[in-house]
Amino acid sequence: MEQKRSKFGNWLRNSITARMLIVGFLLIVLLIPLEFVKSLINERAYRQTEVIQDINGKWGNEVLLSGPILKIPYKTYKEEKIYNEKTKSYQVKTEVLYKNAYLLPDSMFIDANVDSKPLKRGIYESVVYTADMNVKGNFPKIDFSEKNITTDDILWDKITVEIRTSNLKGIRNSMQVTLGNENLSMNPKYGQSYLNVIESEIIKTNFAENDNTIPFSFDIKINGSGSLKFVPIGKETEASMNSDWHSPSFDGRYLPDDSTKEITKDGFHADWQVYQINRQFEQQFFGTLPDLSSFGFGTSFIIPVDEYQKSERTAKYGFMVIGLTLLVFLLIQLVSRIYIHPFQYVMIGLALVMFYTLLISISEHSSFLKAYAIAGISVLGLITIYSRAILKGFKFPLLVCTSLASLYGFIYVIIQLENYALLVGSIGLFVILAIIMFASRKIDWGND
Repeated sequence: MEQKRSKFGNWLRNSITARMLIVGFLLIVLLIPLEFVKSLINERAYRQTEVIQDINGKWGNEVLLSGPILKIPYKTYKEEKIYNEKTKSYQVKTEVLYKNAYLLPDSMFIDANVDSKPLKRGIYESVVYTADMNVKGNFPKIDFSEKNITTDDILWDKITVEIRTSNLKGIRNSMQVTLGNENLSMNPKYGQSYLNVIESEIIKTNFAENDNTIPFSFDIKINGSGSLKFVPIGKETEASMNSDWHSPSFDGRYLPDDSTKEITKDGFHADWQVYQINRQFEQQFFGTLPDLSSFGFGTSFIIPVDEYQKSERTAKYGFMVIGLTLLVFLLIQLVSRIYIHPFQYVMIGLALVMFYTLLISISEHSSFLKAYAIAGISVLGLITIYSRAILKGFKFPLLVCTSLASLYGFIYVIIQLENYALLVGSIGLFVILAIIMFASRKIDWGND
């Protein structure tokens, strides 16, 4: 029995196949702590999202502005024939129905000046802003004759102005709309839609005999976060935005004019022009006003560097780093015939896993580059010193140090790239495979 155990032990110690099986098994085992590290990164990223949402919720969430819009009540008539048994004839009964028409501006110009600032809570940071906006333009003459609505059927003494926004909480001024020569106070109105409604008091001016366009203007100061967008309700809509934020992301249905767009380290300027022909809705609505928020355009204020995202991308290469490092030790063992115990392989693998925990913890308090450098140098030094005790001499530990440093440097370059990450990664892996094939060509694989 002891002789069989001795033979089996010698086979595990001397067989190339046995060593490869052991290293492969240990590599699979080391994937368990690596997955725990990935879960930790996801958990911290989710915590960051929660904190940022809480910060933004207290300051003011994303802003989508739609308005002003004229809300014009009118009468319509429903006729119904009722048969009279006594007279043996039909009588026409007319019912008066009250509905609302919504009239959008002919022209609208939005001038927005946005001051941004970071808000911190603990180790987490969010970018918020305060926008000072001036909106002005003209409504067309109120005329619904094409819809067979006469002037007498319009309730001229019930007309109001509506402005719709996604963020009532962030408004920081007393809202007033100037319509013609009249200043109208604005008040919130209860509603169930995504956009909250702010409605004016009833307009006192009678526009029944007005044949000209109706000018309007209003100023709004609002706190927000995430994004600032506008709905192009004007037949011709122009918007201009100036901000001190250096990393805008222009999104929504329409992009700014490239000829006037300017982005510098001190901020950005952007102009938009949207015409009725560019969108899929008319200038008049009858009955109800649909949700037009999907037509919004504007800017997202983002923090361009997400350390958790970079850490997650780095951890995805964990299997390759651990696998290639263990393979280097295996090749050294086969070439030098120095015995490396499975426990020592496990220690090396755990040291490699520790790189990712160091990276995520340090990057929460510093830049990603500094965290990557500190974590890489720490693990590199630890494994080099440990391999010096295992492999004796300086030749092989120096090889391990060089290989691991090159691998970490290669991965850092890949995660910094976007458009060329796949290309550089594929070329790098090809080079690594070629080096391994070249290094293993003289190994006697028959020693089994």
